Amino acid sequence: MADITQSTGANPPSVGQVQQGYMAQLRQRQLYSGVTLLVFVLVMVSGFNLAADRNGGSFWGGLKNFFDYPSEVVGEAAEKAAELPAHFKTFFPALVETINIAGVSTLIGALLAIMLSLLSTRGLARWPRMIFFFRRVMDIMRAIPEIVIALILIFVLGGGPVPAMIAIAFHTTGALGKLFSEVNENADLKPVDGLSSVGANWTQRMMLGVVPQVAPNWLSYALLRFEINIRASAILGFVGAGGLGYELKNAISWGQGKFDEAGAIFLLLFLTIVVVDQVSSHFRNKLTHGSAGGH
Repeated sequence: MADITQSTGANPPSVGQVQQGYMAQLRQRQLYSGVTLLVFVLVMVSGFNLAADRNGGSFWGGLKNFFDYPSEVVGEAAEKAAELPAHFKTFFPALVETINIAGVSTLIGALLAIMLSLLSTRGLARWPRMIFFFRRVMDIMRAIPEIVIALILIFVLGGGPVPAMIAIAFHTTGALGKLFSEVNENADLKPVDGLSSVGANWTQRMMLGVVPQVAPNWLSYALLRFEINIRASAILGFVGAGGLGYELKNAISWGQGKFDEAGAIFLLLFLTIVVVDQVSSHFRNKLTHGSAGGH
């Protein structure tokens, strides 16, 4: 690359030399990409074979039975379709609990993410030397899965919705903090400088100069995270964190005779996610793009 960029000398490179240098770099990049892909495939194959050896059964041999369990659930739920409305009514409180877990954890996580994002954005941070620290804190919060945090908290606090809420809020803070920080970096700093010139403190500069610019995108990301947290709260129910996931675990563990309840819970959860997804998508579009009637 050096012989290409040294164009300030007496004999600048010709078009042919530039093209040859570019093609050499392209071939080198293709070689590196091919080697990386080959290593990835070999690691995947060796890992798959190791997992197959340690499993009690054969992966390929079990593929033919892959749809046995879903067909049993669907079949029993279809036979007892008349009982689905009663099941919906029975499990509706658990659904409300799941939505509450997701809502509270999203709210707490978003508020903490706002604070961390402002403290970790260049040009906005109150303590610029602490930017690296706050960013690493958010990295750690994103890196730890919710289920790991929930298992630890269940061991300490016992089962219920509180461990799930704390676990999801912890992870949400890190995830939204990263997204909010990227939004903050695109904010116009002129209002901040103007407020600073008239003696506004850091909190006033953020609330009056930055938040009005970025709040729509913040809320859009928070709504998207709310959808994700509904699914997360349902999953955490399998480890004893309450909500609809806990009821689903009990129905699945019981086996035949309760598959109609499992089917009803699956359907209830699916419909809830679809509704929340459509509603939040509508509001996200209005927040980020504005309604057509507003132009």
